[in-house]
Amino acid sequence: MSAKLFEPITLGGVRLPNRFTVSPMCQYASRDGMVAPWHQQHVGGLALGGAGLVVMEATAVLPEGRITPADLGLWNSDQEAGLSKLLRDVRSYAPEQRFGLQLAHAGRKASSAAPWKGGRQLGPDQEGWTPVAPSPEPFEPGRSIPQELDQQGIHRIRAAFVQAARRALCAGFDAIELHAAHGYLLHSFCSPLSNRRGDAYGGSLANRIRASLEIAAALRLVWPKDKILGARITGSDWHTEGFTPEDAGKLANELAAIGFDYITVSSGGIRPDIRVPVEPGYQVPFARAVKKAVSGRLAVQAVGLLVTAAQAEEVLADGHADLVAIARAYLDDPRWGQHAAEALGEKPGWHVRHERAGAAQWPGAALKRS
Repeated sequence: MSAKLFEPITLGGVRLPNRFTVSPMCQYASRDGMVAPWHQQHVGGLALGGAGLVVMEATAVLPEGRITPADLGLWNSDQEAGLSKLLRDVRSYAPEQRFGLQLAHAGRKASSAAPWKGGRQLGPDQEGWTPVAPSPEPFEPGRSIPQELDQQGIHRIRAAFVQAARRALCAGFDAIELHAAHGYLLHSFCSPLSNRRGDAYGGSLANRIRASLEIAAALRLVWPKDKILGARITGSDWHTEGFTPEDAGKLANELAAIGFDYITVSSGGIRPDIRVPVEPGYQVPFARAVKKAVSGRLAVQAVGLLVTAAQAEEVLADGHADLVAIARAYLDDPRWGQHAAEALGEKPGWHVRHERAGAAQWPGAALKRS
């Protein structure tokens, strides 16, 4: 009996050879939103790791939508050209690999220093700018008050997402993922902990998810149905007055109605004072709840400290999710997919230039992994 992790799955019009993806991971390696030499080795290495889909990092649709000044961006033609060349180069040695791009706007968490520089808010004299948000409430004490978006501002951001999607299509991506989690702009609209508006974009759940759904619908109109369209949503704010798993299920059903192919269920990030009990697989229950709510209308992906092949296989075999997204485990082991196959008794699918590293041709493999 084959492992569930290695069963093919079709999303949109794209058949993936297995059910694990590389999750988007911010690299903070760009200048003016451009692809950097770092991305060549980072994305190139991931492309040889056996995942069905490699989704590149959160990519800002506007300059003010960056988390840091070093974020990747897709608001101009030069950035599009850089991403296009990157994909062409990587596909010259990994022609079958599917690539996605996560489109994002950081909202009130924008204009920050890189994590290894403390993550503090940057002022105008430090390459910073004024963030925007659904309400004039800073992410944490000590930060400046973000500018409250009016309807015109919301429409401008929606147009930027659409234009970025068009650029991603021209650059050659197989998938785009709308980022509506982790406390960034769209999540901050969804959560009652950060959205204090009194207009059509605040108050009830239907109003709070309106901005996300309007952008989602606009993306569906421009993104081809023979490619993959997904979203990352939050499964919980980890707060009794915040966004709940039930809310996530309702948002997921609305995305299914729009025509999305999958959702990744993450959590947290809306406020720094909320403590999240992080441990391996800690977000899987949220994926399970959302999967039950959508009843097969779209694929549900689990994410969050999924480390081993056995752990990922259990999530799928037990029916908690349709796919799993792997992040830090791939940074630790860029050949995670091949090693997972060996661990589960599947054909590992090494690149021809790496075959000698497989257990079948390297007697030292078992010793190394013991």
